[in-house]
Amino acid sequence: MKKRQIVVRKEGSRRCSSGSAVRTVRYAECQKNHAASLGGYAVDGCREFMASGEEGTSGALTCAACGCHRNFHRKEVESSAAEAVSESSS
Repeated sequence: MKKRQIVVRKEGSRRCSSGSAVRTVRYAECQKNHAASLGGYAVDGCREFMASGEEGTSGALTCAACGCHRNFHRKEVESSAAEAVSESSS
């Protein structure tokens, strides 16, 4: 059985005067239109991106479930509550 991996990428922004935020990126359902060449609309039903290879390889950008590139999957970005509240001076 082939090992499958779900990709969740965390991006940390550079520190600035207002603090830093950590964003979690998740790739959801595939939105590739497989019937575009025929003038129609049909998606394959893939619900979540699973990398077909290890991180750093070309397989990391290909979905193991549907075979599409990661860019065809809807990107969900979640921000954490690590953002600092700036103080207001009066």
